[in-house]
Amino acid sequence: MSTEEFEKLHEMYRSLYDEVKLTPERAQRCQGEERKRIVRDFDERVSEAEEVLQGMEQELFGAPSSFRTPMSTKIRLYRRDLAKLQREIRLSATPGFSSHIGDGRQGIYANQNDQSTHLQSQRALLIQGTESLNNASKSIERSQWIAAETDQIGTDIIEELGEQREQLDRTRDRLVHTGENLSRSRKIMRAMSRRLVTNKLLLSVIIIMELAILAGVVYLKFFRK
Repeated sequence: MSTEEFEKLHEMYRSLYDEVKLTPERAQRCQGEERKRIVRDFDERVSEAEEVLQGMEQELFGAPSSFRTPMSTKIRLYRRDLAKLQREIRLSATPGFSSHIGDGRQGIYANQNDQSTHLQSQRALLIQGTESLNNASKSIERSQWIAAETDQIGTDIIEELGEQREQLDRTRDRLVHTGENLSRSRKIMRAMSRRLVTNKLLLSVIIIMELAILAGVVYLKFFRK
């Protein structure tokens, strides 16, 4: 909505209304052709005012509800004021001694104005209802978009958790293999330790045997004669 354009139309309406609001009194003071001319000018200005009000309604289509609702109410009041002026101009343009036929025509005209005002009010309500439906549709679309986005996020999280589970399973398998390797390493270390002890014992026995042989050779060579 163009706030500037709406304000321009509002100023145009106020200017037209200020111009026509005193017309019933002028028509009451005039007679004959002068009165008819005043009534024709009045009808032209009222038609222009109606067009301006329609333009204001169109400008309200895209307005926020906080601005649209009070201004729609104000436009309905403007239409009521115009209808009231139209009734007054017809009454003031009719002489006091007018026939019952003239009164009947005035009544018909007043009823038509009332019906027009009612239709305009219904139209404004319909516009508001349409706007409310559009806003509700947009709200539903946003909710659906948020739900779809949330579902996608949930799917991504599930996939990520699945990948993390696979990584944990691989890590667990590696730990199991590492434990098995450590168990085999401990067995090899124990076997090597046993072999080392055995080798030490064999070496000790060999050393002792060599010392005994050396001692026997020394004895036979130096002490036995």
